[in-house]
Amino acid sequence: MRALCLITVKPGKVDNVIATLRKVRKILKEVMVVTGRADIIVVLQGTIDEINNIVIDFKKIKEIVSTETLIEVEVDLGWSKL
Repeated sequence: MRALCLITVKPGKVDNVIATLRKVRKILKEVMVVTGRADIIVVLQGTIDEINNIVIDFKKIKEIVSTETLIEVEVDLGWSKL
C-alpha cells in the first residue's frame, strides 16, 4: 500500500524537519519540499498499520504543525476502456 503524507511545518523549520524525516528510513520512499498548502510531502509504502504508526511518529516532531495522509486506493472508473 502506498500513501502520501502532506506535512505543514513551523516557519523556517523545513530543513530541520527534512533532516529528522531522512533518519526514519522504515517505509519512507521519498521526501519532497513543495509549494502550496503543505511544505513537505512524504511518499510512504507499507501496510496500513506501518503507515499509521509512522504518521503518528511524525506528530511527535515538534516543528510539524499538521499532517494530512492520502491513502492510495484502487478504483475501476472504466477509463482504461475508452
